[in-house]
Amino acid sequence: MRIPLFPLDTVLFPGAALPLHIFEDRYREMIGECLAEKKDFGVVRGEIDRVAVIGCSASIVRVIERYADGRMDILCEGVRRFEIDGLDDSRSFLQADVEFFDDEGQGSTRGEREECAALHFATLHLAGIDTSVTQVDLNGPVAFQLADALPSDLGFKQQLLVSRSDADRTARLLDFYQEMLPRLRGMAGEMPN
Repeated sequence: MRIPLFPLDTVLFPGAALPLHIFEDRYREMIGECLAEKKDFGVVRGEIDRVAVIGCSASIVRVIERYADGRMDILCEGVRRFEIDGLDDSRSFLQADVEFFDDEGQGSTRGEREECAALHFATLHLAGIDTSVTQVDLNGPVAFQLADALPSDLGFKQQLLVSRSDADRTARLLDFYQEMLPRLRGMAGEMPN
């Protein structure tokens, strides 16, 4: 399947919100087509002269504001992960032939999700990040939702996006929290448990 691509300095997860300010002509054209045809576009982590092979499709939830000069603010949501099979730069914006994929193997256990969420909120609290509006449903996978709120490097987030196992993503997050919490406690002057 061929989809338009939007390389960004971010990692989009399924279910995550992505507000965008569209100002470049090529992306105005791309988003205009997506709105007219009610189709999604792909978000990939863009680096100098290359894009990540794994990305996430984005659905435009709504246009927040249209400006007289053609710019617009939109709100998008991550939908499905994909792997790029080939790039097409014949248009003003990049397109890609992609293959969508889902998780394979076992998911995380309820206990692992509960531990992950508890460590997540402890980490954000010590980092001074407001969590008052965050709700987590522990009856299903939580790794993408928790990772989206993390102030971690994009390389780590990309690894989580690439992983095809919820159990693996949850284990990686648990390791991340168990490494970060002692550092944050030390910076805050707290004694480790």
